Amino acid sequence: MPTSTQYELRLAGRMARLGTETAFEVLNKARALEAQGKSIIHLEIGEPDFDTPSNVVEAAVDALHKGWTHYGPSAGLPALRQAIAGYISRTRGITVTPDEVVVVPGGKPIMFYAILAMIDEGDEVIYPNPGFPIYESMINYMGGKAVPIQLREERDFTLDVNELPALITDRTKLIILNSPQNPTGGVMPRKDIEQVAKIIGDRNILVLSDEIYSRLLFEGEHFSIAAVPGMKERTIILDGFSKTYAMTGWRMGYGVMRPDLATHITRLMTNSNSCTASFTQVAGIEALNGDQSAVEHMCAEFKHRSEVFVAGLNKIKGFSCRQPKGAFYVFPNITKTGWKSKPLADALLEQAGVAGLSGTSFGQFGEGYLRFSVANSLENLQLALDRLDKWTKQNL
Repeated sequence: MPTSTQYELRLAGRMARLGTETAFEVLNKARALEAQGKSIIHLEIGEPDFDTPSNVVEAAVDALHKGWTHYGPSAGLPALRQAIAGYISRTRGITVTPDEVVVVPGGKPIMFYAILAMIDEGDEVIYPNPGFPIYESMINYMGGKAVPIQLREERDFTLDVNELPALITDRTKLIILNSPQNPTGGVMPRKDIEQVAKIIGDRNILVLSDEIYSRLLFEGEHFSIAAVPGMKERTIILDGFSKTYAMTGWRMGYGVMRPDLATHITRLMTNSNSCTASFTQVAGIEALNGDQSAVEHMCAEFKHRSEVFVAGLNKIKGFSCRQPKGAFYVFPNITKTGWKSKPLADALLEQAGVAGLSGTSFGQFGEGYLRFSVANSLENLQLALDRLDKWTKQNL
């Protein structure tokens, strides 16, 4: 029996400023509909539908049998930090040492800790909008001022570097970049990244470069702002294992940053999580140093699926969609349906059995769009297209 209490829950005022990630709310709602017997195609959650590569799983099992079940250093196991330093050095064209690496349980803690460590009340943070919702949530939570820079469809959802100078003030402390980008699949061209560095100039502004989808790039090579001369010490690279190696449930990410900042981020780890699970870190070494064919296959499959799904969306009344250049999302424009994003996403879930997200889940400039994940089988993606087409013919 539930019990009532006479004592009011007195939360800290800052809790009112903390947002959420809508994908998990929609997932819960979709599962509730499934429990009622309804058929739902899940295109809402942002995780690969592939299994973790077998060599990585085997490395974790072996680590468990060998006793990697105890506490480790808060910054991560030395062997994994060394592996990450080598991997980032190779892929970003910069020299990274293990003391610049902090391993954390997932990618989000790097966002959380970086903003927690750097942002005082009133400090300004420029972030992409539409963009990953936790950026804005954490800026607001810390009492900072969230300054959106709009990602526009006509620019393939990359920020307009010409709009950046007007947004920078004396209170700007951090700029967040995300490429390949969630939710749009946009990719910043190298020239634009270099221009961002040029605009920052010699200002003491840090960049949080969210590169979690760096290996899920459909053309060209990934380029990090950390590789621009003079920017490495002012860049925090966020990367991890969740998307690249289909390891979302393993909870393992990392940040690469200047050693003095890494020391403070490590203190936040000590105060919150103590450390990342040791056996998963041993598996992480195998993920980085072992066979990469599973990653290459997954990326190719996501590219093919997105091409098929975008082509199908562009045949549906009221929908138009650009081809993403990375990640595993498509971000169709739905303004011609005459519906707002949130009501349309709700209707498609409840009436058509297709779970997607409203563009407004990713900020104010997401109005007029939906986000669908193509991390599902081609068969289910085609079924989703059929359901969307049928619904629009009946309702538009």
